[in-house]
Amino acid sequence: MPNRIENAHDHLHARCLSFPETLAQSVANISPSVTPLIIVPLVFASAGQGTWLSYVIATAAIILVGLNVNQFTRRTSSPGSLYSFAGRGLGGLAGFMTGWCLLAAYVLTAVAVMSGALSYASILMDLAGIHMPVAVVGLGFSLLAWYVAWKDVKISARLMLAIEGFSVLSIIIVASIVLWRYGLMDPGQLDMSAINVRGVRDGLMLAIFGYVGFESAASLGEEARSPLRNIPLAVALGIVLSGIFFVATAYVEVAGFNASRTDLANFRYPYNHLSHHVHVAWLGTVISIGVTISLFACAVASINAAARILLMMGRHGVFPSAFKKIHLANRTPHVGASMVAVTMLVVLVGMLARGGSPTDIFDAFGTVATYGFLVSYILVCLAAPVYLRFRGELRNRDVLISVAAITFLLPAAISTVYPVPAAPADALPFYFAAYVVVGLGWFMAASRLSSESLFSKIKADLDGVLPSVPEGDEGAR
Repeated sequence: MPNRIENAHDHLHARCLSFPETLAQSVANISPSVTPLIIVPLVFASAGQGTWLSYVIATAAIILVGLNVNQFTRRTSSPGSLYSFAGRGLGGLAGFMTGWCLLAAYVLTAVAVMSGALSYASILMDLAGIHMPVAVVGLGFSLLAWYVAWKDVKISARLMLAIEGFSVLSIIIVASIVLWRYGLMDPGQLDMSAINVRGVRDGLMLAIFGYVGFESAASLGEEARSPLRNIPLAVALGIVLSGIFFVATAYVEVAGFNASRTDLANFRYPYNHLSHHVHVAWLGTVISIGVTISLFACAVASINAAARILLMMGRHGVFPSAFKKIHLANRTPHVGASMVAVTMLVVLVGMLARGGSPTDIFDAFGTVATYGFLVSYILVCLAAPVYLRFRGELRNRDVLISVAAITFLLPAAISTVYPVPAAPADALPFYFAAYVVVGLGWFMAASRLSSESLFSKIKADLDGVLPSVPEGDEGAR
């Protein structure tokens, strides 16, 4: 009995999250309301009238990646998410690199979306006549994000779901008014002969960025109820609902700007313009409030996911044992959450102090974060068929799904480095490559100090993680 109690203290709040709360983690990390407001204009700059097509292709690619992720989530659960999955399929080095890249992706996403929140907060403060340094607002937002992630995963999940629902509903209202005023058919976008195929391909990378974090519900492997059912469903539903929303809002947004004879690529705040153009300017302010809070929720979701990867790496001895500590009252990985939040704050304030604008910070850090996600997704897609072969469950269609997903992802990854982007974006791949080299060095050093291979530890975790709480008792939690 004493050992059992001691082990219970080493784990997160077991089976405390319902399906909607589990779904909230993926939805908040995707942050659907951010895409039409911030990312669609960037995609349009490359894809033009084919913006909606870039999103169709990106949705197909992420669905394929999600199918590979769910090969694992249907069979096992772990807070380590893709780190544990890739390690189980391809071995310790691949697992470590997946976790290492995911950590960078989540931390940099937190920096990017927090800077986006500051950008929209600046608009709102100007409207209200409030004058306050952006760095001070960033400090307040960062401390609040840390507190929510540190305090209680249930509060965090419910807050994120409510925020995102409010933001998405506001955007849908404006999009519906645009369609009602200008009609469903937009000849400029439906003329396939006028669509620039290369532009659609170039826009694909940014379109995929809108989906990154879809897999983060998998990091709730110890906390979700019925994890083998609810986590894969949350991953799949998050992708499908976001995909429908992205394709529809991209089409409507471009149609609205075509009708107003305005270049969407020149607008950082497109729904403010559309709201004004269809005579509901007040809705633009509502959307700005919603997306500010939504970007904040995305930062919280990123902190949650990164902290749980640090937790698993701490358990496996890859990182210091402090990261595996669980807060006795909150049952959260408080050391990891604090580390991620502090890193986010230091980087954000440091960039602002150097004169970086919130929009430039969003673009740069969002791009490097996408590198981390792409590497992680490719590795987990490679790992899925190998994992199924270990289990004696591999089918031909599983191999086809893996190959198809990688076939979609590789061109997007290559497009980030070739053709060589203009400065300063041309240096970003080298920064990420340097980070990967540092990770390899860390892995080799950690491997020498450990008497047991990382692969063995990950395998033991995934084989033994299922659940200490009987299915019938979950409601009592």
